[in-house]
Amino acid sequence: MAGVAAALVVVAGLGARAALPPALGGPAGDALYATLVVVLVVLLRPRTAPAVAAAVGLALCVAVELFQLTGVPATLADRWPLARLVLGTTFGAPDLLRYAAGAAAGWVLCAGLRAAGRRRAPSSGTRLRPARDRQT
Repeated sequence: MAGVAAALVVVAGLGARAALPPALGGPAGDALYATLVVVLVVLLRPRTAPAVAAAVGLALCVAVELFQLTGVPATLADRWPLARLVLGTTFGAPDLLRYAAGAAAGWVLCAGLRAAGRRRAPSSGTRLRPARDRQT
């Protein structure tokens, strides 16, 4: 489920940047970038609690934003245009607030995915034990 969520977040983020005016699409894309990072944390470590995934995702986004101060991401984006989508090019302090909002959205999304997964999984009380484990 997290893989599907990640794909939908990517589509939403790219769609927001393409379809909305820059004043709206840019901030929405930034927030959805952070949401994606949170979902990717859960994809890589499925047992990660949503709150922890959100904190890690936010920390990674802040690190990427601060990395932009070095100029390296801009140089990489000149060589490999797709690097721009992952690393950005220029530091913007407002992006940090957008990442916080996106990480919060990722927290909610991952908590919802976890709850949905629990509802679909059989409860532990209905599992059958092997015959050798049953008391007669």
